[in-house]
Amino acid sequence: MSTRKYPYAVVIGRFQPVHFGHQRLIEEAARAADRVIVVVGSDRTPRSAKNPFTFDERERMVRACLRSADQMRVSVVGVGDSPYNDQLWIASIQSAVDKLIVQDGHKPAKTKVALVGHLKDASSYYLKLFPSWEFVGLHAVESIHATDVRNLYFDPEMRGQLSPSDLPDGTAAFLDRFTRTEDYAALCEERAFLIDYRDKYRYAGSEFPPIYTTVDAVVVEAGHILLVQRKFHPGKGTWALPGGFVGQHERLQDAAVRELKEETRLKVPVPVLNGSMKASHVFDAPERSQRGRTITHGFFFELSHNQWTGLSDVRADDDAAAVRWVPIAEFLDMQECMYEDHFFIANHFLGGLGKH
Repeated sequence: MSTRKYPYAVVIGRFQPVHFGHQRLIEEAARAADRVIVVVGSDRTPRSAKNPFTFDERERMVRACLRSADQMRVSVVGVGDSPYNDQLWIASIQSAVDKLIVQDGHKPAKTKVALVGHLKDASSYYLKLFPSWEFVGLHAVESIHATDVRNLYFDPEMRGQLSPSDLPDGTAAFLDRFTRTEDYAALCEERAFLIDYRDKYRYAGSEFPPIYTTVDAVVVEAGHILLVQRKFHPGKGTWALPGGFVGQHERLQDAAVRELKEETRLKVPVPVLNGSMKASHVFDAPERSQRGRTITHGFFFELSHNQWTGLSDVRADDDAAAVRWVPIAEFLDMQECMYEDHFFIANHFLGGLGKH
């Protein structure tokens, strides 16, 4: 007969990377419950300075900080982001947890679940979004913050200030191995670009950073969506919607059409494009872009298709590595290689067809 208070305890985090604060939360969950479910967020996103490690790598770091006796009691599941729909994100986590409970032969509605976490600041708001779970709060634990780890680790000149003793042994060993990979070098390069970018475009003499305005075009034709592959940082190599910054003297839709034509050389006249615009929407998640606060305006274009001539001709501009019409069925499996929140922007106009 178990003496633990709960049959299940949940710990939610991005674990980029796992530090002592994460380890303490998981250990507390293991003390409180018979089974622990570690929910790893930001699953299925391409590597970036903010989310550098894959789900599999983070699961290995999580398991490396567990005691051998706890390994079989801990399940690690990945849940993707839903930056414009908290309810969908909540449902994804609840579904992942309920699925494991059902696999164990229990009924989720009748099973007591604890949510173990630390309310450190506004970023911990998600801990209050699961009222059916009993919250178990922990006080702060002495630990270097994951953001500080990334800032030191991906700056080759500062990496020496990150001591192995600052992190759990499994995390320190993983990070040491990762420094010898091509992915590490690419992330260091991207981080340096972003720092230079923010310094270059900061308002002179002002404590307030700029807020950028951009446009993105979601263009579909005959069951295909038009994507460009990024040639430069940030997001080098990822796929994106055609788009860019709004000019000083442009209206938003004009900017979207201009960027679309420039990046893809789409052989559709501008008046036809304007007539094909079906909807628009503002996407303003504060952390949507690593470059800084960037609010983008999405425009949805649905082109008429000529079955005799095929899909409209496109050609990559010098700023793009490639451009292609992607079958929407294929696009729905591309979340892991899509730039920033472009997968979610496209899905907003496609009717939420994405596989979450």
